Amino acid sequence: MRNFKLIDYIVILRLQSVYFLATGIWPLISMSTFLKITGPKNDLWLVKVVGVLIGVIGMVLLTASFNKKRNNPVILLAISSSIALASIDVIFYLSKTIPTIYLLDAVIECVIIILWAWNINKQQK
Repeated sequence: MRNFKLIDYIVILRLQSVYFLATGIWPLISMSTFLKITGPKNDLWLVKVVGVLIGVIGMVLLTASFNKKRNNPVILLAISSSIALASIDVIFYLSKTIPTIYLLDAVIECVIIILWAWNINKQQK
């Protein structure tokens, strides 16, 4: 049973890492398509900085997924980054700073948080 718990941990890490890598590097690869979907931005350098940071988190999570042991600081990074990004999406949407499309990211981040909560609960049993 313990082996399945490790597999679940690895799967969640890899899912989140792929999502973070994809969304992080997207504006670096094609700013025009990123802006077409997410709307116009004033500070494109800031979009790139955030993309790089999200990509770095994705790389850390992906690297950790190849380790055969659970890593609590990595889990904290995974959960807290999803909480931060979902919160930013919702707060800035409600303040009418960003368009509705960002709520899609908030939903995906919440799904990731729920998967981690499920995994942690399962680990404790």
